[in-house]
Amino acid sequence: MKHLITCEQFEIDRLESLFALADDMKANPELYHSALSSRIVATLFYEPSTRTRLSFEAAVQKLGGGIISTENAKEMSSAIKGENLLDTIRVVEGYCDAIVLRHFDDNAAQDAASISHIPIINAGGGAGEHPTQALLDAYTIYSYKQTIHHRSFALIGDLRYGRTIHSLVKLISLYDGVKVYGLSQEDRKLPEVYIDYLQARGIAYQACERFEDLPTDIDVLYQTRTQTERFANGTSGEFVIDKKVMEQFGQETILLHPLPRNNEIALDVDGDPRAVYFQQSHLGLYARMALLDTLLNGK
Repeated sequence: MKHLITCEQFEIDRLESLFALADDMKANPELYHSALSSRIVATLFYEPSTRTRLSFEAAVQKLGGGIISTENAKEMSSAIKGENLLDTIRVVEGYCDAIVLRHFDDNAAQDAASISHIPIINAGGGAGEHPTQALLDAYTIYSYKQTIHHRSFALIGDLRYGRTIHSLVKLISLYDGVKVYGLSQEDRKLPEVYIDYLQARGIAYQACERFEDLPTDIDVLYQTRTQTERFANGTSGEFVIDKKVMEQFGQETILLHPLPRNNEIALDVDGDPRAVYFQQSHLGLYARMALLDTLLNGK
């Protein structure tokens, strides 16, 4: 694997080898301090980001590499002068060994990879995919549940435009015995293409209208924010998880969120030991370290 563009590139063996490497990096960081020595990674972001950009930059530095970065390439790069993305990639690849790209166009990472001589990592493309977020989501589930086989998932919120959901659907479909429920407003339902993707792999998908429609022993609640930046005309209400909602579910359920959150998870949930979204964000550092080491060192 030269580039990471979509979660369709993963197989279970490759995915779990990344989990094992991330575990080792977390347990034995001193063994990896020079893994990317003399390597430079560019973080090229055309949309806002906190966790993805900073965790990639921290991952590179923890592995001994260097960073060149622009956090607002749409306005603070030559794009403002009219330079197209492919020309930017052709220039930037001469300065670094890999490019981490976030863009407002669904197909930007694929287009960049088609002409790039160095690895392109899709760090979020429009309403399409966000494969490294799904990687860290899966790593979090693996860390807390030991396996993803035979686990049940409730995907909640903006399933239409939430690219983290689209990528996660593709990753969990690799596993046996998975059950998936979708809880969303009518205008934010999971697109049929992803439902078809699940069903083609023998995974039943059940759309829900209320929290009460979900099994009380569900393994993973995955809440998302409404992607207001992708709605042309306002939005309807939210499904909000608060303390009362969490009382519906068992003690083995875990609650994830890719962050940032707005009002869709109440602050009173933060103290619940089942709420692991901040730990999820921190585990993303090791998942991205493992990915960078694998891509750049040809493992």
